[in-house]
Amino acid sequence: MSEEIEHVKCLIIGSGPAGYTAAIYAARADLNPVLYTGMEPGGQLTTTTEVDNFPGYPKGIDGPQMMEDLRQQAVRFDTEVRTGWISKVDFSGPVHKIEVDGGKKTITADSVIISTGASAKWLGLENEQRLRLSGGGVSACAVCDGFFYRGQDVVIVGAGDTAAEEATYLAKLCRKVYMLVRRDEMRASKAMQKRVFDTENIEVLWNTETLDVLGDEGVTGAKVKNNKTGEESEIEATGFFVAIGHKPNTDIFKDFIDMDETGYINVVPGTAKTNVPGVFVGGDAADNVYRQAITAAGTGCMAALDAERYLAEKGLA
Repeated sequence: MSEEIEHVKCLIIGSGPAGYTAAIYAARADLNPVLYTGMEPGGQLTTTTEVDNFPGYPKGIDGPQMMEDLRQQAVRFDTEVRTGWISKVDFSGPVHKIEVDGGKKTITADSVIISTGASAKWLGLENEQRLRLSGGGVSACAVCDGFFYRGQDVVIVGAGDTAAEEATYLAKLCRKVYMLVRRDEMRASKAMQKRVFDTENIEVLWNTETLDVLGDEGVTGAKVKNNKTGEESEIEATGFFVAIGHKPNTDIFKDFIDMDETGYINVVPGTAKTNVPGVFVGGDAADNVYRQAITAAGTGCMAALDAERYLAEKGLA
């Protein structure tokens, strides 16, 4: 632990929709929240060029701008937003201890709200990342971005329940959905597989791996390889969706917080409470189902309200 120690009433870890919403509610409740932005200030939405499904933006909103709007609203109510990352936590006692930036500073907190989110897994292809960051047609969220590909042909990579669900969602919007599966079988449940097979405009390509995403300014297709025959081919498409899973950013909490086998934080049903008194969670760090900005914001609100009630019961609010 560092020599510099600071005590706060409410510490918020993470700066996506959940973190900033929690900050707004905590600040309005006079909890004087301190928020650390983490390594990716604003979270996943800072890599999204256009958000069309968040209430209050009838013309849509640029992802980074939306996160800046949320940040400014949190600051307006006197949230202290700090650039930095949480490197270690100790939730073993009644007062929670948190190390910042590799131990440069130690914070003790009466309450902690975790809003560290989850990161999509990617294939790791250079063009995949280039087109993702430029808004050129690569996405890890069909519900978020499928609307932009109405009547077009798209590719989706994955073989689990999420991939199957997103493929059937895209099939309602798109002319054709090519589903790339690396093996000769899917990991998805039988029910989800049946939905895929019963959807006429989904074509499953078995034993197929992506070699490259094609396109300069935007996706024009995918170069693929049949890993049994070795045959290479190209698929024409304007959208490329990756659905191979998400990893919750919760590793530093695993010694103290109950999680599922993937690392998503378990909560007391109907609340934002974790197994540790005074520690709450909002957003994708505890959500492996919806993973939307609006649901993250909602659970961020829940976390702040639960923290306020906890502190009030302790006579600290």
